[in-house]
Amino acid sequence: MNISVSRFDTPDSVAHWYAIGDAVMGGVSASQMAYDPDGYAVFSGAVSLANNGGFASVRSPVKISASDGVSAYLLTVRGDGKRYKFSVRTGSDFDGIGYQAEFEAPSGDWTRVRLALADFVPTWRGRVLAQAPLLASARVRQVGLVIADRQVGAFRLALRAIELAA
Repeated sequence: MNISVSRFDTPDSVAHWYAIGDAVMGGVSASQMAYDPDGYAVFSGAVSLANNGGFASVRSPVKISASDGVSAYLLTVRGDGKRYKFSVRTGSDFDGIGYQAEFEAPSGDWTRVRLALADFVPTWRGRVLAQAPLLASARVRQVGLVIADRQVGAFRLALRAIELAA
């Protein structure tokens, strides 16, 4: 059973996504989430290590909630060969604990990536937390995409859908 969280087939599908970059700590990386007229969203920008920077991200509130029977997120993506992180947050605050799962987005073809809830790592400001509550899908209030890990330069990740899997 798959339940769609977000489909990116209309311009309105990206309206609530906003960028959060390393400017919060003096960096100059930049990103955006934009609609492509071919019917998908594009997370793009450039990562720079200048001024102690090194990450770019976008985030959106979740519009529908999941049940506790969810075991994974399914992302339909077309990438550029770089590594990305899918991030979820259980609070509505700007700052706080996030849970991240890393994936590689092959360039060229659309790919469906399965990210099991058990693979999400709790983090705070990029640091892994040893003690954090287990991720419960029913408590997720925000989702996001992140590129970091010293992957300097332009990036582009196309996204058709984010779904939940039982």
